[in-house]
Amino acid sequence: MDYRPALRARTGAGAYVHGLVRAYTARHDDDVTVFSSSWTDRVAGDTGAALHARVVDRRVPVRWLNYLWHRRSWPPVEWLAGRTDVVHAAHPLLIPARHAAQVVTVHDLYFLANPGDTRAEIRRDYPALARGHAERADAVVTSSAYTRDNLLKAFDLDATRVHLVRPGAPAWTRLGQAANVPRDGYVLFIGTLDARKNLGVVLDAYEQLAGAGRRVPPLVVAGGVGPGGDAWLERMRRAPLSATASYRGYVPEADREALFAGARTLVLPSWDEGFGLPALEAMAAGIPVVVSNRGALPEVVGTAGVVVDPANPQAWAAAIDRLAHDQDWARDRGAVGLERARAFAWDDAAQALRAAYLAAVQRRRQRA
Repeated sequence: MDYRPALRARTGAGAYVHGLVRAYTARHDDDVTVFSSSWTDRVAGDTGAALHARVVDRRVPVRWLNYLWHRRSWPPVEWLAGRTDVVHAAHPLLIPARHAAQVVTVHDLYFLANPGDTRAEIRRDYPALARGHAERADAVVTSSAYTRDNLLKAFDLDATRVHLVRPGAPAWTRLGQAANVPRDGYVLFIGTLDARKNLGVVLDAYEQLAGAGRRVPPLVVAGGVGPGGDAWLERMRRAPLSATASYRGYVPEADREALFAGARTLVLPSWDEGFGLPALEAMAAGIPVVVSNRGALPEVVGTAGVVVDPANPQAWAAAIDRLAHDQDWARDRGAVGLERARAFAWDDAAQALRAAYLAAVQRRRQRA
């Protein structure tokens, strides 16, 4: 398994990879290796024990290795990690292999329609190569029916080669026993500050509420800053948002439960999401969620979330205002979210992933 997304700030893709390996080794007796490669970042020393997996950590710059893998189909994974039955890329592009069945992960196809919102190797390689790599892969793993359906429309893929492997809900230590709607809690936005996450509509909603004289909870923004995110931070430093909005930066996994514990509402106004892990995390904590009606978010929250047009700041203002002042409704939304989160289990993910691997090995044998 390509473990590189989990090296630094463990955002959605990194949390997915980490969770999959941990669930897989807990459920199955297969020998699992997590592979990483970086010039500067090392896999934490306790990772192998925590995941019950072998760790291979090479000091090869990510940019160099990605170029060789994506553009030259070399070196084969066996050179770097030894003989293996399956090699699973954490992204849409194949990891070269001499013998192993090749599996790719496609979280979403946002990069196809919006290449200008991406950067580095994603902008250079994904739009040009993803179709061919997915069509050559022995199996394709994705985390939502929304992305699976988009893949089948966009690429020439047999439906049997696309495997739905949904992440499980987190097992919080203190949260998750009842609705979490503290009267002095804040509205939480968590995610990378880039164009796709659409934080601006929440800032618009807050400015509208302030202009109407409404008392609103504090807004807490957490996550790294991507392209365009600095403009939102500058806006938060100016009135009227400076009185209510604050920026926490990236919050590591060890501190996430405390961050969620202080939240009364989670907002996720993205233009597109392949899954939307913060929404599941919040529901598992009993926190009411307000999400956009785009991407996989309606699929993830079902009837538990408040689903809003991401282009309508008035609708966001109304949802935030009601959750701030209607305690009974907020508690009800939190309780319904708790029930919805129980539909997502890491053990189910482990079983679906093994089915994908077995199918990939069978297809590799047929090709050979």
